[in-house]
Amino acid sequence: MSRKLAESIKRKPIIGWGIFAVAMIAVFMLGLLAASITERRAEIATLHNNRVVEITGINPKSDEWGLNYPREYNTWKKTKEMDFRSKYLGNTFEDILEKRPEMVVLWAGYAFARDYAAPRGHMYTVEDVRHTLRTGAPENGQGEMQPSTCWTCKSPDVPRMMQEVGIANFYKTPWSQNGSEIVNPLGCADCHDPKTMKLAITRPALIEAFERQGKDIAEATPQEMRSLVCAQCHVEYYFKGDGKYLTFPWDGGMTVEAMENYYDNVNHTDWVHHLSKASMLKAQHPDYELYLLGPHAQRGLSCADCHMPYKAEGGIKYSDHQIMSPMKNIASTCQTCHRDSEDNLRNYVYDYQDKVLEIRNRIEKELAKVHIMAKTAWDNGVDKAKMEGPLKLIRQAQWRWDFVGASHGASFHAPVESQRILAHSLDLTMQAQLELQKVLFPLGVMNIVMPDISTKEKAQKYVGLDMEKLHSAKNQWIKNTIPKWIEKAKAEGKLN
Repeated sequence: MSRKLAESIKRKPIIGWGIFAVAMIAVFMLGLLAASITERRAEIATLHNNRVVEITGINPKSDEWGLNYPREYNTWKKTKEMDFRSKYLGNTFEDILEKRPEMVVLWAGYAFARDYAAPRGHMYTVEDVRHTLRTGAPENGQGEMQPSTCWTCKSPDVPRMMQEVGIANFYKTPWSQNGSEIVNPLGCADCHDPKTMKLAITRPALIEAFERQGKDIAEATPQEMRSLVCAQCHVEYYFKGDGKYLTFPWDGGMTVEAMENYYDNVNHTDWVHHLSKASMLKAQHPDYELYLLGPHAQRGLSCADCHMPYKAEGGIKYSDHQIMSPMKNIASTCQTCHRDSEDNLRNYVYDYQDKVLEIRNRIEKELAKVHIMAKTAWDNGVDKAKMEGPLKLIRQAQWRWDFVGASHGASFHAPVESQRILAHSLDLTMQAQLELQKVLFPLGVMNIVMPDISTKEKAQKYVGLDMEKLHSAKNQWIKNTIPKWIEKAKAEGKLN
């Protein structure tokens, strides 16, 4: 081969000059690449070694971290923006009960019937939990609705407080007693080690859940950590025992059925339904569990790959910390893998969502009817023993509906699994209706008079909520109490 090439060059010298030119260009390009890599490494090293402030311990003030890492910090600050609206939700405030009033009936007797809004960006975590009607208006030890466990996923002040007072003590403390302590919204200290900036787990519930499964979270790969830091909060959980200890029900597995079995085995009930008297389960937001069952997780993608796409500035490559729907920036998220137009990719997502949410909406109407049918049976003096079967079906049906409905992005993360779960929910709902008809017929009840629950206000009145009184108390509490919390936090140096 080399002899033939030499003969060709001898006959036509221009071939030799061509090969020489290509080789020189290749060497030049390799030199540029090497210089770029060296420059980037040098810039990264300079950034890390020339930090403006030394972050030690659990520092919940993200603005101080931002002095060292301004690029990430500036994108994190954008979680305050409310400028995006997809076909379904976005990063703006939206009253979900206003749009789907049947949910008020589904949660009758539970705090979610008072108030349920779409989540906003991480900058609002503390503000939103203060303002929701679900935390009530506690004053002077009175009117407390929640334990401090409800603060767990809202602020980097939480791991600081856990370190100061102990994990169990933090959980069991009344919610309002930590009002002046939990003041900084989710930020840098929730996910990063201050010395190395490596991803870190700062919430004990995730570590404990791994340990009960015989796993060591310290063995997680860097790619797995890009999801596990999210899984500290975006999961199903419950408050265990009188101490309200935050616990993930993963001991027997992470599917909807496995977690239901866990709750049944420990005899857990979140609340007894005000109308049907069923022992209910309230799903929180099992985002991580459903994501694991979807196509992206099964292909090795992490939460951060889609929700925190990489950006480049000079010699620095970093993650965009404006954590939100990938639909806002399809070019930097979906199109990094999928070679298709933005319109097509967007429509694929909407198609998944349309199909899943069509079933979800049907279930909500039928489940509301089931609760009202059960109430009718109780009102007509039904024997308690005859209600055991229907009430169990109600618990199972609503658990499955809520498992998908409460999850952020379930219809896209795992569309096939979401439709499977909702199909089972609808089936169980219809079974409950049939069983209740068998109960009602001997009582002489042939027709169920359905109340007017066409609006949130009408539904809340039907389930016995005095919303005017609740709003008045909350607004007065917000005006009087929150400023005192903020003033105290600033005076004690906990809030800049």
